Amino acid sequence: MKKKWMSALGALVIGIGIVAGGETSMAKEKHKDIVNVSHRGASGYAPEHTILSYEMGEKMHGDYIEVDLQMTKDGKLIAMHDEKLDRTTNGTGLVKDYTLEQIKQLDAGTWFNEKYPQYAKPEYVGVQVPTLEEVFKKFGKNKSYYIETKSPEVYPGMEEELLRLVNKYDINKRALLVQSFSDESLLKMNSLDPSIKLIQLLSYKSNASITEEDIAKIKQYAVGVGPNYTYLNPEYVQKVVNSGLDIHPYTVNDKETMQKLIDWGVTGMFTNFPDLLHEVKKGK
Repeated sequence: MKKKWMSALGALVIGIGIVAGGETSMAKEKHKDIVNVSHRGASGYAPEHTILSYEMGEKMHGDYIEVDLQMTKDGKLIAMHDEKLDRTTNGTGLVKDYTLEQIKQLDAGTWFNEKYPQYAKPEYVGVQVPTLEEVFKKFGKNKSYYIETKSPEVYPGMEEELLRLVNKYDINKRALLVQSFSDESLLKMNSLDPSIKLIQLLSYKSNASITEEDIAKIKQYAVGVGPNYTYLNPEYVQKVVNSGLDIHPYTVNDKETMQKLIDWGVTGMFTNFPDLLHEVKKGK
């Protein structure tokens, strides 16, 4: 009897081990599929929206080159988050009031060295603001790009110019995502080229919630949503994922929160520190 009991106990332990091993394997697979979006490049370590930052994001295993767009006085698309030059260059005023030639004279790196001395590097001094065209030339047609139309209401023709450059450089549209807070801008992109995958950005100031009607509306033109992570909850994430939409929260800069969001079921996330998310994905 004792022998049979020991055999049964051994089988149970082995069974539990197999189940646990299976769960570990499934968890690793889930982690592997998480999209790692280098937010403005590896912007925790280098001046945001510079070629150096994008290169660092790639080296740190970011899956996408994320580019925010602004438009110059002469209609050129540049990589910059703000409508104003003040925060990330030594210039002042609105991007739309300056030509590309004028913006190219600005220093887009020294501010970073001053604000983040622990990550400062001499090569950041004097770095230029890149155009979208320069980004495409530098990284090529087969890279994965995640591009945001910023303040499209300020820049008539932004969507058309973006699509012109995408087509000019034969960018792989299967690896391209276009995001915006403006549903009008995304609907315009969808009408210009329905093959381009779109992400609806969302911003919550309190507990995040989304209705079935909201989801149905978004699914008419977009493949996913990008909410700020601060007010998310597991129910929200599961509701979005179960609808078939991707969900890429922004901007997540610590491992604990990254792991929590992965456990909730997000399909990707934005981070200023893509190396940290890579480590979480690897189980480190």
